[in-house]
Amino acid sequence: MNVDSLPVPGACVVPTYGRAGQGGPSRASPGEPEAIRGGHGRNAGTSELAQSPDLGPPAPGRVATLAGVTTPATDPHLATPTGKPRARALGIPFQGTPGPWNSITDVTGVEVGYTTLIEGDSVRTGVTAIHPRGRGNPRDPVAAGFHSQNGNGEMTGVSWIEESGTFAGPIAITNTHAVGIAHAGIIAWANQQDPVELWLLPVAAETWDGYLNDVNGHHVTEEHVVQALQGARGGPVDEGSVGGGTGMTCYAFKGGSGTSSRMVDYQGTAYTVGVFVQANFGARGELTIAGVPLGAELADDNPVADYFSPPGRPPAAPPGAGSVIAVVATDAPLLPGQCKALARRVTLGLARTGTAGSHSSGDLFIACSTANSGAFAPGEPYGQLSFVPWGKTDRFFTAVVQATEEAVIDAMVANEEMTGRAGHRVPALPRDRVARLITTNSGTSPSR
Repeated sequence: MNVDSLPVPGACVVPTYGRAGQGGPSRASPGEPEAIRGGHGRNAGTSELAQSPDLGPPAPGRVATLAGVTTPATDPHLATPTGKPRARALGIPFQGTPGPWNSITDVTGVEVGYTTLIEGDSVRTGVTAIHPRGRGNPRDPVAAGFHSQNGNGEMTGVSWIEESGTFAGPIAITNTHAVGIAHAGIIAWANQQDPVELWLLPVAAETWDGYLNDVNGHHVTEEHVVQALQGARGGPVDEGSVGGGTGMTCYAFKGGSGTSSRMVDYQGTAYTVGVFVQANFGARGELTIAGVPLGAELADDNPVADYFSPPGRPPAAPPGAGSVIAVVATDAPLLPGQCKALARRVTLGLARTGTAGSHSSGDLFIACSTANSGAFAPGEPYGQLSFVPWGKTDRFFTAVVQATEEAVIDAMVANEEMTGRAGHRVPALPRDRVARLITTNSGTSPSR
């Protein structure tokens, strides 16, 4: 099995297939970098395949080879829409039942969009947009809760979430020094959709990409935020070095954007819990996959640690410094306090991947329920909610833990080595070695 030799976008584009008139391969123009095709403006770029609206079932007869197994090219559990392998393609044994796309977009109405900025030697950044109720319904608040595992980071709008248990409109995630631009971009997009006087407290979050990206260069603009928000779609979601995750590092491997979902049966109804992470955290020695400690086995080739902790000098940052943003969405009817409880369970999913949670990491999580549409709408004399009783919520907590774990691993597996600012390099997770180590050791893992 040679997982590392899997073709990736730019070398061989694996086509995706949508409904009539939407399918077919997509390639960059001659001389145009694959990573920055599409979009508008000098730096703008969205992953076209990730943005393809309303993707239908795989077309018959089209296949891709993943982890030595021939599978439908658009099997969303094994590959991203752009043909990158996902964690399950390596045979990693995850618990729980994923949704059809194994993505946060399995939650009805949720849409995800990216603007990916890769230019020259120093620009490695972008914007991720998430609409809990879709682009067409931004003003209907959702029940919501927030949790800070470690507060060395920023997520705007959380004071109102703590006060009201709700928020309305989309979420944007970007780099640390562009979080204000993301906030302003949400307002700009909202006024384009509904040009009336609005009162908005947008949710915008960040992680730091300054190792690979010129984080002080003001490369993210309001236009880029609007592009990500307007280009958001349901269906399969690209992962890895896309959107806000473009320049991120996880366990000193290339990290970034990852997502997963779990189905939860409750009273004969199939509900979905979806998680999206922007993964930029963890020390190499901590890394654990499927209960197997891999940090010592994969300790070689760690330029990130060499840069931040050079021999003979005080470390610029402790191992594990970074951040992670997690967005949890579910269509199960939950109270705001129950959403906050879901957000707290992200911590347990991260712990399954090995991290102890660094003091120098900004680990901020938001969870929302898209049920009870209209219940929190302003101006109504009364609101009415249905909700799962507290004593029945454990299965939803388990779903958050399982989906968070897989989303983090997906962010690393669906990735390649990247070189950026000042020649700084981040290696890709060595998929071949991981697959062999998991196969060799999973039988002795106490948690599997």
